[in-house]
Amino acid sequence: MVGGTLAVTLAALAGLAVLTTGGPPPAVRGQAAAAAPPAQPPAPSSDAPGATPGASPSAKPRPSTSPSRPAPAPGGRSRDFSVTFYGAADNDPPGSRDIAYASVHRQAGGSGTWADPTTFATDRTELPVGTRIYFAPLRRYFVMEDDCTECDQDWTQRRPHIDLWAGAATDSGIVRCEDSLTRDGQSAVLVNPPPNLPVTPGPLYDDGRCARRQ
Repeated sequence: MVGGTLAVTLAALAGLAVLTTGGPPPAVRGQAAAAAPPAQPPAPSSDAPGATPGASPSAKPRPSTSPSRPAPAPGGRSRDFSVTFYGAADNDPPGSRDIAYASVHRQAGGSGTWADPTTFATDRTELPVGTRIYFAPLRRYFVMEDDCTECDQDWTQRRPHIDLWAGAATDSGIVRCEDSLTRDGQSAVLVNPPPNLPVTPGPLYDDGRCARRQ
């Protein structure tokens, strides 16, 4: 029995040696395992929400450099005219208040207000019949409703000329008044003016009195 027991013991020791030399090394207690490098997050897909597209951003719109057209100035248009005067004494026919183009009035007249402008004459291709103007030196409105032979002739040479009605008097005083109001050269006249400009109403010549230019 001793010999059998010894053989069993030797066989057990031989098997233990095989296991000891061929098996994996025992784990060391208390030693942390080496940390694996962190995984890189996947590149965002172009279809994912909030993903930035690969294309370059579009350029910002540049402001337009083209100049804008100015708005039309309110209050009429200032033009230069040769300004003369006439009345019943030198009308055609003389002594009459006849006009060529009845517009606001059937005869020459008016008080110089916007609602009742005084008659003036010119070539109707220069200013259409019914055109209102404002003459600041006399603070009065006038309306185109008569013809003027000299104005017609001047306009063929494109020389602007208007003739303002001075009044229905037939004495020599109205002719002197017309001459005193006339100036050489041209004067500024507001064509198609607004209706709220200052006015001194009344005829330019009445009962021996002549209006004064401002």
